[in-house]
Amino acid sequence: MAVIRPFCAIRPTREKADKIAALPYDVYNRKEAKEEVARNPQSFLRIDRAETQFDDGVSTYAPEVYQKAHDILWGMVEDGSFIKEEKACYYIYELTMDGRTQTGIAACASIDDYEQGVIKKHENTRAEKEQDRINHVNACNAQTGPIFLAYRANAVINAVVEAVKKEDALYDFVSEDSIRHRVWAISADAQICDVQNAFAAISEIYIADGHHRAASAVRVGQMRRKGHPGYTGEEEFNYFLSVLFPDEQLMIMDYNRVVKDLHGMSEGEFLEETSKLFDVELMGSQPVKPDKKGCFSMYLSGKWYRCTIPARELPDHPVEGLDVSVLQQRLLSPVLGIGDPKTDSRIDFVGGVRGLKELEKRCKEDCAVAFAMYPTSIQELFAVADAGLLMPPKSTWFEPKLRSGIFIHAI
Repeated sequence: MAVIRPFCAIRPTREKADKIAALPYDVYNRKEAKEEVARNPQSFLRIDRAETQFDDGVSTYAPEVYQKAHDILWGMVEDGSFIKEEKACYYIYELTMDGRTQTGIAACASIDDYEQGVIKKHENTRAEKEQDRINHVNACNAQTGPIFLAYRANAVINAVVEAVKKEDALYDFVSEDSIRHRVWAISADAQICDVQNAFAAISEIYIADGHHRAASAVRVGQMRRKGHPGYTGEEEFNYFLSVLFPDEQLMIMDYNRVVKDLHGMSEGEFLEETSKLFDVELMGSQPVKPDKKGCFSMYLSGKWYRCTIPARELPDHPVEGLDVSVLQQRLLSPVLGIGDPKTDSRIDFVGGVRGLKELEKRCKEDCAVAFAMYPTSIQELFAVADAGLLMPPKSTWFEPKLRSGIFIHAI
């Protein structure tokens, strides 16, 4: 059963929350991060990416960079930019994008649940990416970026959330990308107990986004356990910062593919090969979104095509039956020669938030063909994780992104 517990958050003052809240550290490269911090010097990005405080000759991973993150964070606590909650609470974090709202619970999840498989993964992590956040969490003595978790909706939790949302919000602001962020505290003892007991009855929690942050937080917890052999399990380093969303509210966007060339084929030859594998229908010059599972749209030489795999040929398997897997195994690998999409420089990935026009743009600039995918569902993600399997790279794009800096968990 899941241990999801309240915590004493370090959080920005109401007046500064909109300036401090920042997109996750890994959506920027170094140049972009530096530009963002120069534009908004209060952005939490200057803590999550403290190399922005140094010239480019200093390595992103230098010890002084992580020390700078620590110094800025705790300096902001000292100067009153952040406040430290006196009581352990849950927090409601609501995000509204394009008129659609999703509401999660900010809380702390157990590293033991992660290691024992109560918290389920669907991606592998890379050691070098983990090490960066291990160093960051260790130096800051705090977790600064929440892990995006999902669970099957629970009526008790829903009822508490609806009741608390009738109260005044702690924060209510619209970020520059037009997403509204609202936060409430669940501070009444009875409601805290209801939420904690409801999560304790849930047997599976899923990482939706943030596998590297989760793995890093767990590693730091393990390291601190070794440094504190008499630990009780109640110490904060045994838990990691999360926001948990019910499955019924989550939307996964498409994660699309663009390929640099046709692997030596002419356009006609490529279309002929594709038509052997899928039902291919010419749709014209206007963008066409795939409208069902087993269907993708293809953009080639200024024309859109609808490509459909016959339902009888769709594999009945949690991973092989994913649309991204079908495209990879039937077309990208054997026809276009994309053997490993993680390492092949001929393929690139475009998040669905950029729209189909971005695929057309890429084909005019540096690519020969684009594929617009039907989004992976949250139920498909759960099925892969429940089977103990891994999703192909770039299978899911979650939007909107959780902001860093709204909740900080000191360890």
